[in-house]
Amino acid sequence: MKYCPNCRAEYLDEIKICADCDIELVDSLIDAEEITESDLTLIYQCDQLYKAQLIKANLESANIESFILSQKDSNYPSVGDLAIIKLFVKNEDAETALEFINNSEQADFDFEEE
Repeated sequence: MKYCPNCRAEYLDEIKICADCDIELVDSLIDAEEITESDLTLIYQCDQLYKAQLIKANLESANIESFILSQKDSNYPSVGDLAIIKLFVKNEDAETALEFINNSEQADFDFEEE
């Protein structure tokens, strides 16, 4: 069996990519520490999964662990982007993560002005 490291969904061995998260599946899941909702802070919300994944990747490059909560369901086609996708970090990383995101967005804005 294969597993999605993000949403922890289980797939047949021949499947390589998670249908919901669009990331590569792994052979086994690592038992993570027990994290509860009260341990997390919402730092970003959008309607496109790729935006949340880009920010998650950028945060990981700064050694900030983040978690994506997606309400998007690829099993049911819908018109428009109605799903809400949220990006969370641990409470102790929230301030650093928000600064990192704000600095990244400012850098993108400065680049576009040139």
